[in-house]
Amino acid sequence: MKYDYLVVGSGLYGATFAFEATKRNKTCLVVEKRSHIGGNIYCTNQEGIHVHQYGAHIFHTNMKYIWDYICQFTDFNHYINCPLANYQGEIYNLPFNMNTFNKMWGVIYPQEAREKIEKQCSTITHEPKNLEEQAISLVGKDIYEKLIKGYTEKQWGRNCSELPAFIIRRIPVRYTYNNNYFNDPYQGIPINGYNDIIEKMLVKCDVQLNTDFNKNKDELLKIADKIIYTGPLDTFYNYCYGALEYRSLRFETQRLEMENYQGVAVMNFTDFHTPYTRMIEHKHFEFGTQPVTYITKEYPQEWKEGCEPYYPINDEKNQNMFEKYSQRANQERNIYFGGRLAEYKYYDMDKTIASALQLVKNEF
Repeated sequence: MKYDYLVVGSGLYGATFAFEATKRNKTCLVVEKRSHIGGNIYCTNQEGIHVHQYGAHIFHTNMKYIWDYICQFTDFNHYINCPLANYQGEIYNLPFNMNTFNKMWGVIYPQEAREKIEKQCSTITHEPKNLEEQAISLVGKDIYEKLIKGYTEKQWGRNCSELPAFIIRRIPVRYTYNNNYFNDPYQGIPINGYNDIIEKMLVKCDVQLNTDFNKNKDELLKIADKIIYTGPLDTFYNYCYGALEYRSLRFETQRLEMENYQGVAVMNFTDFHTPYTRMIEHKHFEFGTQPVTYITKEYPQEWKEGCEPYYPINDEKNQNMFEKYSQRANQERNIYFGGRLAEYKYYDMDKTIASALQLVKNEF
């Protein structure tokens, strides 16, 4: 059978495009390398708890049309993300706000906190040369030492003094007692889990799991008039300009015979000696009351073949390499590249959907 579209990858970008195409009576085959649909938003159901298999995913957006769009597939609960930072057993609120500053220095009023931060920031009198200087110039040494340094060095596998300043262009600082991590007016967790959304998007598509497009490219390119490719751009071109670099994550999930382990969905571990950066207790995303709980520790690691690429290393070398791939991709006819891997770009979920809808608008 010949299809109108072959969609490579069943994450949010590919699934959104496939849904819109089939809505317009186009035929779609979706090929997925993994054994399940949904990309990184895939969850397993463990004793009534949706366990986020590839890191925590909290839907949030300030775009009403995107909120309205996703709500056609699911209802959302009223989860508000209020993560905590754990520095050697000291607990601080995130994002940095008056609760954080009160715990750090005992200050009560915004002006006191502002003066404290400005005094510490003033120690950097030149243009910051690296991430360490950039962070201190934005929030001061105390917050940097306890809440940024260790976490960042684990995340990137390098000392902050060796990381480029542009990684932290800005750091959100709030002079209010507000622990809501996102400023977006729309946020929550889908009540039936993320899998339900993707299943509804792909209901009119043919889906082929355990299929590596790049290993079956010659055969699959003939199966459809047009290709929507959401995989790594360098892989599509057989690494002809070199391999784009990423940071990856390893997840370690445990079932615990207790109702509540850490009392919050997301806890960051900001000292360097704790080997993981975050611990997720999944049931708190959905206010679960099950007698057991599931926790996941996130361990950053260097990306290598076989690992999932998570965070692009957008330094000058990699951006120049990506630009070469991008120029070549732009010359393709009837092959469209989109999503976080094809665009070598970290995407929030709402931006992923918006980008796929823009392609739909251009295509139809």
